[in-house]
Amino acid sequence: MKIEKDKISVKMFFGTSDQVRWSILVGVTIIFTIFLYPNLIIKKHSYKLGDVAASNIKATKDFLIEDKDATKANRREAVEKVLTVYDHDVTLPSTINQNVKTAFNDIQMVFKAEKNQNKIARKPSKTASTGTVKRAMSVHDLIWQKKVNFEEKIGISVSDGAYKILEEEAFLPDIANLIYSILKEILDNGVVTNKELLLKETDKGIILRNITTKNELVVHQLKQFYGLDQAKTMVKIIGQPLLQNIDYTLRNMIVDFVQRLIQPNITLNRSETEERKKKAYEEIKPVFHKIKAGEMLLREGERVTKIQLLKLKAYEEGIKQEQILSSSIGSALIILCILMTTYILYIHRQSETDLSNNKNLLFMASVLVTFFFIARISASLAESMAHYTSFPISASSSSYGIPLAAGAMTICLFLGLELAIPMAMLIAIGTAFIFKNRFDIFLYFLINSSMAAFWMQNCRERKVFIKAGLKLGVLNVILVTIINTYLGDSSIIKLLWDWAFAFMGGVGAGIVTAGITPMVEIAFGYTTDIKLLELANLDQPILRRLMIEAPGTYHHSVVVGTMVEAAASEIGANSLLAKVCGYYHDIGKIKKPLYFIENQTNGINRHDKLAPSMSSLILISHIKDGVEIARKNKLGQVIIDTIRQSHGTSLISFFYEKAKQLKGEDAVNIDNFRYPGPKPQTREAGLVMLADMVEAASRTLANPTPSKIQGLVQNLINKAFSDGQLDDCELTLKDLHKIAKSFHNILSGMYHHRIEYPEKPLLGNGKEKNGSSVRQQTKQIQDIPEKSKTKGQGHLKRLGLS
Repeated sequence: MKIEKDKISVKMFFGTSDQVRWSILVGVTIIFTIFLYPNLIIKKHSYKLGDVAASNIKATKDFLIEDKDATKANRREAVEKVLTVYDHDVTLPSTINQNVKTAFNDIQMVFKAEKNQNKIARKPSKTASTGTVKRAMSVHDLIWQKKVNFEEKIGISVSDGAYKILEEEAFLPDIANLIYSILKEILDNGVVTNKELLLKETDKGIILRNITTKNELVVHQLKQFYGLDQAKTMVKIIGQPLLQNIDYTLRNMIVDFVQRLIQPNITLNRSETEERKKKAYEEIKPVFHKIKAGEMLLREGERVTKIQLLKLKAYEEGIKQEQILSSSIGSALIILCILMTTYILYIHRQSETDLSNNKNLLFMASVLVTFFFIARISASLAESMAHYTSFPISASSSSYGIPLAAGAMTICLFLGLELAIPMAMLIAIGTAFIFKNRFDIFLYFLINSSMAAFWMQNCRERKVFIKAGLKLGVLNVILVTIINTYLGDSSIIKLLWDWAFAFMGGVGAGIVTAGITPMVEIAFGYTTDIKLLELANLDQPILRRLMIEAPGTYHHSVVVGTMVEAAASEIGANSLLAKVCGYYHDIGKIKKPLYFIENQTNGINRHDKLAPSMSSLILISHIKDGVEIARKNKLGQVIIDTIRQSHGTSLISFFYEKAKQLKGEDAVNIDNFRYPGPKPQTREAGLVMLADMVEAASRTLANPTPSKIQGLVQNLINKAFSDGQLDDCELTLKDLHKIAKSFHNILSGMYHHRIEYPEKPLLGNGKEKNGSSVRQQTKQIQDIPEKSKTKGQGHLKRLGLS
């Protein structure tokens, strides 16, 4: 129950909240101002290079013009002056030396351990000799086990032959020192990865940056640095004096080690170089030339040059920045005033308690924004067609083909003509703004949108869209003829194009309306007369199911639909909506049909074995079940609301009285025997509630004469009125009089007497000689006394009488 109340509260907030309304109005204003933005600035001169100037143009104020070519040249020069940055790793020789010495020292530790063991051996015997051989083999094995570790520390792979040579030389530290000496001399000179790329900077030089100290040095002699291949060649040359007294095999091994240990220690730093170029580019300020106030920018009759175009563009940009803010604010305030005036005069008059109030406002706002957007796009397309098509089509001709009348047609279809006319005016005003304040455009779209809405009234067939579109097309042709005559335009070719686009615009409006109608129904939960006609078909699946599973309820619903249709016509309500609501108001009884008296054919009443409270719950549940079925079958929100309101908050008096007899009056809570409501909110819902009560109760009349029917109708309507069930709907006393008279006529026609034929015997099984069934007490007898002879102040005298 709390969740349901929370849902209702949220629905009430979004349905009637002033904050939501203001948000919608401000939102439409902002969006329209954005659409209008291109026309808020001064009119641009659409000159091209080589065009002839139509008039003189002077500068009205001092302004600066940027010389983009000079600025671009200066920035390019600044970028070219930036020297390429190379990083110099001066610590690389010592790092490699440390790795080499560590690798050699690890192996040296094995030999030192061997020498210590030899000193411990004191007696040179045969046994000792054998032990020495075993220890020598152990040292050899241990050295080779450390080969992988040696390769990891030195940083290169070592072949078995080279490793064997090192073993024979006992991994002398002198070998590591020779490797370091050669390597250091080469790396101290500098080794670069790509020398060819480096030599391209010979003219400018490079910046050599120490990666440790961040000190920078500008170097112009770039040939001194070794390339990687050149550095490997220099190993033999530099190592020649150092290795001349060493065995050839060991010498080659040292050279190979140094060549493979060489790494470039001068590398290109691309990111730092690009960053410096970017900074240099940004530091160069644009080059400006000052134009003085009164200086002639363009002279009439002169051919437009590149410099003049540059000056004209800069002048217009400067003026635009000053005017755009004030123009935007001004246009937004104008649109907001128009929207507020329309809202106060037309829309605000709707009931404040109507939960769909803000939904309707949101729908109208969506239509406005959509068709403002169509107008904005169409204005641009019209200009493009005028300039780039091979046909002599003017921009004004194309504008006549915009199907903006579809906006007013859509509003009329869902909300009626009363709101469609002000919406047509708003669309016409907005479109006139978009088309640069053209009065002829305003009149054209105001008249055709208003008439299009008028022709969409009471639309109950799909062909009405096409008929309205054709009528609108003819009207548009007449309007453009009048406008051309007013403007003094006598061009036959232009008039023919105007007629063609105007007629297509009218037909297109009908087609657009027909296309968007189903989408609006789905998005906003509206129900049009076209959909109601579809639902009024008794072959609808839910009605066929009602006919099969609950035939008594089906017949009751059909009769209620007939009664409310006739009564709605009498009081000016929507007769089609009332009839459809009458058909579907009791569909919830499908779930438990045998618990309702009209579906009990064998004389067994299941309520006889139930407690009155349980019976009342079953009766009340058919409202909730009906809402669920209606939602599942997508019958529309208006029908769902009518199902909820069809019983209002009326009392189930039969079971209430029965409960009081069983438990006593003090032990029974009357609220447990009332329908949850709400009370009828619309005239159609009120009609359904009254017809439901009257039709059900009329079946209890033993001899339904016109006078008895008249008394029954008057009594039931009086009771509903006195109970306050009609307080929230807009039914007047005059309406109730007409409703009572209409119900009396319908029921009198249903229960009229037939001629008694002498030869026809009296039928059994509870049938009278006039052929009418003796009717059992139905569900609505629970809501009224069997007969009331007292008349209180709530009774309406002469209700339904001529």
